[in-house]
Amino acid sequence: MTGLTFFILCLEGAILSFNVAATAALIPSIAKEFALSNFIMGQAVWLYMIPYGLAALIYGPLVRRFDAKKIELICMFFFSLANIMAGLAGVSTVFFLGRFLMGVFGASVIPLGLILIARSAALEKRGRLVGIFFSATFVASLLGLFLSGLINWRLIYLLPGFAGLLTFLLMYFGLPSFKEETGSFKVQYLSAFKSKRIIYIFTYIFFVSLFYHSVQQWLAVYFAERFNFTQFLVSMLITITSLSGIFGEIIGGISCDKFGRLRTIKLGIALMAFSVFLLLLESPFWIFAVLMLVWGLGWTMNHAGLSTMLTDLPKQYLNEAASLNSGVRFISGGLGMALGGLLLQRSFILGFLVFGTCFLVLLFFSKSLAKSHI
Repeated sequence: MTGLTFFILCLEGAILSFNVAATAALIPSIAKEFALSNFIMGQAVWLYMIPYGLAALIYGPLVRRFDAKKIELICMFFFSLANIMAGLAGVSTVFFLGRFLMGVFGASVIPLGLILIARSAALEKRGRLVGIFFSATFVASLLGLFLSGLINWRLIYLLPGFAGLLTFLLMYFGLPSFKEETGSFKVQYLSAFKSKRIIYIFTYIFFVSLFYHSVQQWLAVYFAERFNFTQFLVSMLITITSLSGIFGEIIGGISCDKFGRLRTIKLGIALMAFSVFLLLLESPFWIFAVLMLVWGLGWTMNHAGLSTMLTDLPKQYLNEAASLNSGVRFISGGLGMALGGLLLQRSFILGFLVFGTCFLVLLFFSKSLAKSHI
């Protein structure tokens, strides 16, 4: 893989992620402009996540039949238009449609990025490339989150929209063709799930994403309600989780290459469990800041380890695995938001104890990821 190709992949990931975190923060502003309740406008989150999770399942198999470059070009073009549609929307229905289309076409970026890294990079270098690739997405997400408090909400969609069109041109002239890799169109999910290892990996991914989002999506409410932190302090704590993710992906990728995928995955889970249990204690702000740093590092190190493990799978399962990685994470993440809401609104203490214990259970079962073989 050339440096230019990898740069383009990272640029795509950054454009995809720019307004992911910012959208949740902008819901009150967008709802006010369209004269809707925050609850109704909150649909903009799952109208992106669910289509993303489902659409991601098709892109891996599509690469067997069609040139990956053509798929990337088509998806980037329509993803950019969807952002512009949302940014220029005069009514809420157009905005919601833009979010839906962003999910459908944006879902191609991560699966195809992992497939191209797996095809083009040596085994001992994949961890670093995966880590840098996802780090770029965290940098963009953090930038979008920061700018959401400074500029008009429409620019949060227009900026990646126009940047995507420029990237489309760069991809057209700079991204190599992968036509020689194509063959017949096959969807091999049933065949892939005959492997115990693949079942273990994606069951693990489902639950780690479920528990992570059960906690992550409610941290702002927890800090505001239990400790009466101001909006500024709450925003700073949540921002730290994104900031730490930039380094966590890179550290996790390097750790995968030096110490192994499984050890990196286990360390990430251990850090998340540690953070959740300590969140229950009455602590000064700076302690919570450290815990958010550890929490973000744990999640992204685990993410890098699992994503790198997927690139090690045999080629006949690689496409399905790359698509499942995005599909399973987004679908389980949406379910996690609902699960966390049901439990944490009853009792934050009980909820964090439950989810912290769940992370420990996942740590115990981590060995199953390496026990079975294809």
